[in-house]
Amino acid sequence: MSERIDSYKPRGNPAAWARVRDEVRATVRAAEPLDRYTAGELMGALTKVALFADGQGLPADRKAWLSRELIERFTLVGIAASDRTKANYRSKLLLLREAVIGSDCRTGKPIKLSASTQSKPYTPAEISALWSWAAGQPTEELRAGCKILLSLGLGCGLDSPEVIPVLAHDIRRSSARTRHGVQDGAVVVAVRGARQRLVVCRRSWERVLEHEAARFDGQAAYLFRPGVRARTKNTVTNFVARAHSAPRTPQLKMARLRATWLVELIETNVPLHIIVAAAGLDTLHGLSRVLPHVRPIAAGEASTILRGEP
Repeated sequence: MSERIDSYKPRGNPAAWARVRDEVRATVRAAEPLDRYTAGELMGALTKVALFADGQGLPADRKAWLSRELIERFTLVGIAASDRTKANYRSKLLLLREAVIGSDCRTGKPIKLSASTQSKPYTPAEISALWSWAAGQPTEELRAGCKILLSLGLGCGLDSPEVIPVLAHDIRRSSARTRHGVQDGAVVVAVRGARQRLVVCRRSWERVLEHEAARFDGQAAYLFRPGVRARTKNTVTNFVARAHSAPRTPQLKMARLRATWLVELIETNVPLHIIVAAAGLDTLHGLSRVLPHVRPIAAGEASTILRGEP
């Protein structure tokens, strides 16, 4: 086994190999004894992750390479291959993780590869198209409903089960004022259900959400589809299915709106513990679905951030 580890070289002999090879070899050695995969197979899989991580500016460290977040990111965007091949890489890397770092079942099961499209954020152009689509619906009911879904999804990160029970008076603005006496408090949503919490709306969606809630004049009415008494798990999907489609406009999906909200928070450097609390999550593993879609940082910038302020 040791001979196979020491003699392994990646195809093309990339320059980054010199920076990662010692840690790659030591990591695979630490996984002995092997049963499901050969040393060569594990060396190949880990080398690809190590080179991918090096390109992201991450240090040559097994804990970074074998983190669930990096495994998910590498599996989804680090290799161009079929889902079957990606699943095979993931299996090898998770086995290495368990052998070298230990079991961590508390973080949950890895997501299915087929779920990755549900976690793909909307682009700015797609968000603009969705807003135009919402404003162009033929009835006031459809226009209001679409705008409410966009503001609660992109502004507050709510998913479908959380949107359905929101009441109009659950939307309120705090009484904070500037030194000139102008009201400048944040718009917040009191989320109901199992993940009860207060979520601060993103500034760009405050006016939309506040305007829609103000139409009810403080009444205890449902914000979304107020005339529908039977609130089922399909309330949102049934409504979206009724909305008129538009060319070159993506379908509105609450999962993608929430993913867009999460990625924006991550990319604007909101502390992770604040994101986890606002999203109603229990662990950081809940963010693994969107991490592959976070904007990559150049190696030089990453090095500066990791080093810290002078």
